[in-house]
Amino acid sequence: MDIGFIGIGKMGFPMARRLIEAGHKLTVFDTRKDAVDQFVALGAAAGSSPKDIADRVETVMASLPSLQASLDVATGPGGVSEGKRVKRFIDLSTVGSQMAVKIHDLLAKKNIVQIDSPVSGGVAGAEKGTLAVMVSGPKADFELVKPALDIIGKVFFIGTKPGSGQTMKLANNFLSATAMVATSEAVVMGVKSGLDPAVMIDVINAGSGLNTASRDKFPRAVLPRTFDFGFATGLMVKDVRLAVEEMRSMGLSMEVAEAVGRIWETIIRDEGADSDFTAAIKPIEKAAGVIVGGGKGGGHAAK
Repeated sequence: MDIGFIGIGKMGFPMARRLIEAGHKLTVFDTRKDAVDQFVALGAAAGSSPKDIADRVETVMASLPSLQASLDVATGPGGVSEGKRVKRFIDLSTVGSQMAVKIHDLLAKKNIVQIDSPVSGGVAGAEKGTLAVMVSGPKADFELVKPALDIIGKVFFIGTKPGSGQTMKLANNFLSATAMVATSEAVVMGVKSGLDPAVMIDVINAGSGLNTASRDKFPRAVLPRTFDFGFATGLMVKDVRLAVEEMRSMGLSMEVAEAVGRIWETIIRDEGADSDFTAAIKPIEKAAGVIVGGGKGGGHAAK
């Protein structure tokens, strides 16, 4: 397929590279010239703007860091909606269902189909092509672009209702965010009482407490204290805020979500938006007066 790809950052870069390696012809755009130059070297064409991309191809993908960026790229001045050739816009970003519906409605006025397609699995999943790809949109357009999405990861058709893919993504990332802070509190409790955190993680992973944080994040980024899993705290907090907002808009009881949201607000305040989200344990450690991991994974009282 001829595909336009806008936003070749941490997530977009490996997704777009996999598409090129699979034989798709890409025209790319990013605000960073060095990223575009890397793709030109791989055989891609360079676009000068989202509109320019949409003038050249029928299918445009975007992987963007914020709601405003998705809205601007899709429907703003010089955006995809002004393109002469574009027929469908595939948004791989996480923007929440309300923004997805807004973008859908604005694009529909230009007879452009929105395919809502947020992904989960982090940079490692993007590099390996193992992302969970959650798609909502017209079934016919979905079938047309599915071969390309299959290159990115495991594709799930969520439904035809605009924003459905976003709701699925927020539910997933809320659970991921909850697992990270809940596991941090559990391990900090153990270390405070004298347990070895590495042994704790082994036990949790062999028992009913197993979760994505204990299985992946703690062994790779928390116990060795590298805090380099590859997903920013700012992006996780964005997703948690969107999930809480969506639950609230439905009038749902959300005691756990609100508690998790408060914890992540503390984390972004203390660690900053650019920190790795595995640094979520640090404020919890600080409050308890302990350090988890380091060396062979041992924990100790903070000095």
